[in-house]
Amino acid sequence: MNTPLILTKRLILRKFNELDLLEIYKIYSDEDINIFLPWFPIKNMKEANELYYNFYLANYEKKEAYLYAICLKDNKAIGYLHLSMEDSHDLGYALLKEYQGNGYVSEGALALIEILKKEGFKYITATHDILNYKSGRVMQKLGMQYMYTYQELWQPKNKIVYFRLYQLNIDKVDRVYEKYLKE
Repeated sequence: MNTPLILTKRLILRKFNELDLLEIYKIYSDEDINIFLPWFPIKNMKEANELYYNFYLANYEKKEAYLYAICLKDNKAIGYLHLSMEDSHDLGYALLKEYQGNGYVSEGALALIEILKKEGFKYITATHDILNYKSGRVMQKLGMQYMYTYQELWQPKNKIVYFRLYQLNIDKVDRVYEKYLKE
């Protein structure tokens, strides 16, 4: 499994690289963007560098996830799109505030889903905090269906969060990913 370059009408989806450290910092340090994400916002460029090397570069080498920089045609990163290779095949994304509301995440994720179809993926899931209704709308635009709501003690923030799980059965087989119901 690789992270192949994806081109859409308005976007370039590609691997993050060392030239993206400032954009990584902007995305991961913004408190408004990261309020609904499990980690705390990073505080400085040193942490952005560590995130790049310890998360992105390490996972690119292991080929254990699809990890994309969402870029406009100028090749500047404005967000990210991730797909976990764990059994949930969880889709995650974030976008700088000034680019939200333009359909960029949906456009990029739909292009990724087409690749996943060709690669034989059966389904993907995505979750959102019930307070983050905008993320739920993205999931709906992708054709994902609401399955259930569950509660989780979210770490490292150590707070109870209610999540809504959405699922897209790429292979059209009727199934529900139930792992979070059992925890």
